[in-house]
Amino acid sequence: MFREQINIAAAKSGFICKICEKNMQDLDFVLCKCVRLPKRIASMLKLDRQSFILHQVNLHNKVLSADLSRQIKVSDDTIRRDIKELSDEGKIIKVHGGALSCAFHNTYTTADNVYAYNQKKIIAQKAASIFKNGMFILTTGGSTIIEMARALPPQLNATFISGSIPALAEYIVHPNIEVIAIGDKISKDSKITVGSDAISRIKELKVDLCILGISAINLQTGLSDNDWEVVQIKKAMIEASQRVICLTISEKINSRQPFQVCEINKIDTIITELSPDDKSLVPYIKAGIRVL
Repeated sequence: MFREQINIAAAKSGFICKICEKNMQDLDFVLCKCVRLPKRIASMLKLDRQSFILHQVNLHNKVLSADLSRQIKVSDDTIRRDIKELSDEGKIIKVHGGALSCAFHNTYTTADNVYAYNQKKIIAQKAASIFKNGMFILTTGGSTIIEMARALPPQLNATFISGSIPALAEYIVHPNIEVIAIGDKISKDSKITVGSDAISRIKELKVDLCILGISAINLQTGLSDNDWEVVQIKKAMIEASQRVICLTISEKINSRQPFQVCEINKIDTIITELSPDDKSLVPYIKAGIRVL
């Protein structure tokens, strides 16, 4: 029974055993010699599970318990216990069906409370340089979008449209840009307006640029996310825009979330913290996407 439990918990996880330093994914039967030490191995697996959960929450801002259960190959109850422990320690926010990043709910983002803060600042600077006077720009929210809003040149005279409450709060302090808020029900998880009214309002628009903060991207399935309501908003934004620009840290490249936003051919530009000639971006350039 113990052997089966360890197999379920560690199979395909890619975790390194902290006792014998073997990669579990490389072992034929997943198990290493540490199986003879049940108390130590059980403790190690719990630490690795929680480390993985914390990383996923920081990377994607929100995670679903069911997805974590499939990824780590443990029961839903185990994931719920791990999430509760991490929440009790103040590392994440426990919500129905999953968890949220603490940083995503802070009113002010800094290097201390935002995952990959320095990378996101680089992306923000690149994105802020592409806007021109007179443009109409539709944006989602998220920590990278917030940094982009802070990096906008003070002389820029453009119109920014968003349903993201934190992004709108940054846009309105800019001295010259016009700001339009998309109204509807506000998702407490994502802090963005969602619902049929918001989608209808977006469909009435025809803007120059759509700037998306994204959760995952790959060549096979395009953009994807783990929030169904936000996915519907992003789909409407893409259809309302002449060009679609995705902002993402490189760690999200070649990853996937449960709900598809759009195919890869809908994306015009990807902006990351990497140099445009980085080898991980070459396949996207070959697919006809501009990379900055």
